[in-house]
Amino acid sequence: MWYSVFLKAAADQADALSEALMETGALSVSLEDADAGTPEEKPQFGEPGSVNEHLWDRSVVVALFDADADLATSLAQAAALAGLDAVPDFRVEEVAEQNWVQLTQSQFEPIKINERMWIVPSWHTAPHPEAINIEMDPGMAFGTGSHPTTWLCLQWLCDAVSSGCTVLDYGCGSGILGIAATKLGASSVLGCDIDAAAVETSKANALRNDVHTAQWQSSAVTVSGEYDIVVANILTNPLCMLAPTLAAHVRPGGRLTLSGVLAQQAEQVIAAYAPWIDLHVGAEHEGWIRLEGSKAC
Repeated sequence: MWYSVFLKAAADQADALSEALMETGALSVSLEDADAGTPEEKPQFGEPGSVNEHLWDRSVVVALFDADADLATSLAQAAALAGLDAVPDFRVEEVAEQNWVQLTQSQFEPIKINERMWIVPSWHTAPHPEAINIEMDPGMAFGTGSHPTTWLCLQWLCDAVSSGCTVLDYGCGSGILGIAATKLGASSVLGCDIDAAAVETSKANALRNDVHTAQWQSSAVTVSGEYDIVVANILTNPLCMLAPTLAAHVRPGGRLTLSGVLAQQAEQVIAAYAPWIDLHVGAEHEGWIRLEGSKAC
């Protein structure tokens, strides 16, 4: 058994208190929004490599301790190290021994993309065997169908992919989009990613879904050719930087869809692609959008 200690902290105290708790015996420390689940909840978003200097006005510092830890002493020492006059208000919860694998798996249910497609973890039975069922477990690479941006792209592919078309998935992550495109009838699919682990994960996921024709490679290697469909589910800054590259891979008359973009970032991305392709917002889900466009013939 362990103990989770939940301590209230102001924005300018949270980091110092977190570090101090690790120095005084905590096994792990995390920060949460004290207003989570209320109208004052403040979501945090960031690009890779960026640092949010200010998270929440009111945070909860969650520290995990062994059952035999001297909590009173550890908390008092941590408060002193953090420069606090006293230990902040806190509460303690017991964390019982559990089957953590089973608990984690229980949080991932089959995901319905639409009537045609489901994403199904390996420990579940497909709820609709007649649909296109993609077996996908949470792992090292991004893309299990649960994130709004992946869901938006999969929905678009279900409508956009036609038999015999060619598809480029730039930033393939888990390979889910390329696997879906293949199962939807694409004759040629190339997935690429800057992360070597993502490329290997895509290969493994493709094999477990009996997808053998898709190709996977590092985006550090030159990607050549034009495609009927180019899809990229990354983030706003890299999408803007890649605008000339991605636009060049769309054949005349071909289609481009982008996601990983927050609603308030739409105009920034649309402007970046304007010299080559006119994009528009095709759909929005939970604050994220999908941008779509066709290349002039």
